[in-house]
Amino acid sequence: MSQIGRLFDIPYYQLQNYPLEKAFSTKYNGVWKSTSIQEYIEQANYVSKALLSMGVKKGDKIALITSTNRTEWNIMDIGILQTGAVTVPIYPTISEHDYEYIIKHSESIYVFVSDKNVLEKLDAVKFNIPKLRGIFSFDEIPGCAHWSQIITAGKEALNDYELEVAKANVTPEDLASIIYTSGTTGTPKGVLLTHDNIVSNVMGSQHRVPFEAGKYTALSFLPCCHIFERMILYLFQYMGVSIYFAESIDKISDNLQEVKPQVMTVVPRVLEKVFDKIYAKGSELSGVKKALFFWALRLAEDFKPYKVNGSFYEFKLKIARKLIFSKWHDALGGNLELLVSGSAPLSPRLARIFGGADIPVMEGYGLTETSPVIAVNDQRNHGWKISSVGRVLDNVTVKIAEDGEILCQGPSISQGYFKDEEKTKEAFIDGWFHTGDIGMVDSDGFLFITDRKKEMFKTSGGKYVAPQMIENALKQSRFIEQIMVVGEGQKMPAALIQPSFDFIKEWANRNKVTIGFTLEEVVKNELVIERIQKEIDLINPQFGKWEQVKKFALTPNVWSIETGELTPTLKLKRKVILEKYKDLYEDLYSK
Repeated sequence: MSQIGRLFDIPYYQLQNYPLEKAFSTKYNGVWKSTSIQEYIEQANYVSKALLSMGVKKGDKIALITSTNRTEWNIMDIGILQTGAVTVPIYPTISEHDYEYIIKHSESIYVFVSDKNVLEKLDAVKFNIPKLRGIFSFDEIPGCAHWSQIITAGKEALNDYELEVAKANVTPEDLASIIYTSGTTGTPKGVLLTHDNIVSNVMGSQHRVPFEAGKYTALSFLPCCHIFERMILYLFQYMGVSIYFAESIDKISDNLQEVKPQVMTVVPRVLEKVFDKIYAKGSELSGVKKALFFWALRLAEDFKPYKVNGSFYEFKLKIARKLIFSKWHDALGGNLELLVSGSAPLSPRLARIFGGADIPVMEGYGLTETSPVIAVNDQRNHGWKISSVGRVLDNVTVKIAEDGEILCQGPSISQGYFKDEEKTKEAFIDGWFHTGDIGMVDSDGFLFITDRKKEMFKTSGGKYVAPQMIENALKQSRFIEQIMVVGEGQKMPAALIQPSFDFIKEWANRNKVTIGFTLEEVVKNELVIERIQKEIDLINPQFGKWEQVKKFALTPNVWSIETGELTPTLKLKRKVILEKYKDLYEDLYSK
């Protein structure tokens, strides 16, 4: 197959070029089970045949909800797409109300779920969804139809010709998926993505993949319902990468040791967690070992790609990599060559540390509406610049509007939002998609993201403040887990801060500081408040006087998806946080 125009062409391309025996691997009851590319295609065809027998037609919508990535999700995805139907991937962590809204709004007629927890949320609202014909589960759950019934029905169906006709009727311009944005404000929007949108992003991104096709293994754990991981999964299939699905975020360390991947996608929060564990272990050392650990860490904090720091620095780094950072590699499986980060801004300090440790993190940028990659770093040919999101893909065009907003064009750009003409007109203007992000392109062609347009605010003195830049800088502190800079219409910026409770407990133990037992006691502890003030005082000089955080309040809760402060992609829900901590906010400006 020389031409790929539709998403389901990709597995056939892999079969022809990289006939992997382990295309996908998922762990069941403690044992890895691998599916070959041949089996993957066969089972996807069974799904397609069964769905056609069930009356599924081109343009019908079918929802997929899984708590963890797994082989079945990918088989269903291709099986659905081959019929001309449209997949509606849904985040498992959203509320029952959002399940109901998305399934109703998308007009999904079937839903495939992973497990009992997801099913229970769906069961609570399914009777409010009149067009829903049935629910199937990947796990065996009493009272719920198992997805194997679809496979069996497909094996028995005598409609091979009908399937070939259905596949032939799908064009690159046809709708492939409706992906509902997690939304930091308001109701989720259903982004319309065609086969060509996503395929063109795969093809544009493959030129930034710095390894030989057909020879790599990846560990996948970011949600496959998110367009970032989903596009990457298609890209891995196209590149002949053997994909293993991590059991859960808690089991990643074990899975890394078992799988020993060369490549993995991450979000910054995961890297922060990994680094926190490494730092904690380093802090437990003593004597020469501890001194060496922190010497290596300080060295890595000054890392710059392409040996810019000179030969003496590189000599010291070589020693640090041999003595200290080699152990980091071992903890991550021993073979990891490349991490790709997206979804949220990556701390430059963290990027330098991992780069110095010879675990390069290539940061990229994009949105659901752009399928998603707009730009991404690439180690080769001086294509990596820390703090940037890389150079723009060859098949995407970017321009910076007068107000600094990033606008883009290209085959990977969505045509708009499902059943929402008003929001489509707001975001897609004169052939350009308005990202809502503020950025700039430097003289070397690297794109930098500086803030979200809608999140910028003006103080009472008329000065504009870009909160995300300040937040990203302050989150480099190990004492700060989450932070939201506030101050619209006020005389100065302030911040609501969720402290890093785990690190503060470790710091307190190390320094023999009594901080109390409850989170409420921790945030009221004067020594904790003083220590966080020091962190803010350290960062504030990086910004203009009107941008500096003058006051802050510590919140006695952990911000999470479940409690509503964060979206499924770990972005701040600013309105929710402001409402939840209204009293703290008012106290900041009442004194």
